[in-house]
Amino acid sequence: QVQLVESGGGLVQAGGSLRLSCAASGIMFSIYTVGWYRQAPGKQRELVAALPSGGGTNYADSVKGRFTISRDNAKKTVDLQMNSLKPEDTAVYYCNAQYGTSHWGQGTQVTVSS
Repeated sequence: QVQLVESGGGLVQAGGSLRLSCAASGIMFSIYTVGWYRQAPGKQRELVAALPSGGGTNYADSVKGRFTISRDNAKKTVDLQMNSLKPEDTAVYYCNAQYGTSHWGQGTQVTVSS
C-alpha cells in the first residue's frame, strides 16, 4: 500500500513561519523525485518546490528565498520549511512522489492571515 501523509498545516499570521512534513510508505523512497504542490480556491494546482532523487532543487519564482524543501531518505520524509509567509500563500498543500508513476497525499490546509 502506497501512502503519503502530510502534517503541519494550520493558521499563521503574515510574516510567520510554518513547517510541513510528509511521511511516505510503500515505495522505494530514495529513488523518487519528491515535491510539494499547492492549490488555492478557483486556481490550478501549481508546483511549489521539487527535490529530484539525484540532487538539486526547483522552486516556484513566488517562493524562492522564502521556502526550503528537504528530504530524509532514512526516515522516508520530505519537509517544506515556509518562512515570511504571505496571504497569497494560502492554499491546500499536497505532497507528491514520482518515479514513472505519481503518488499524492490528501493535502493539508495552510491559511495566512493579514
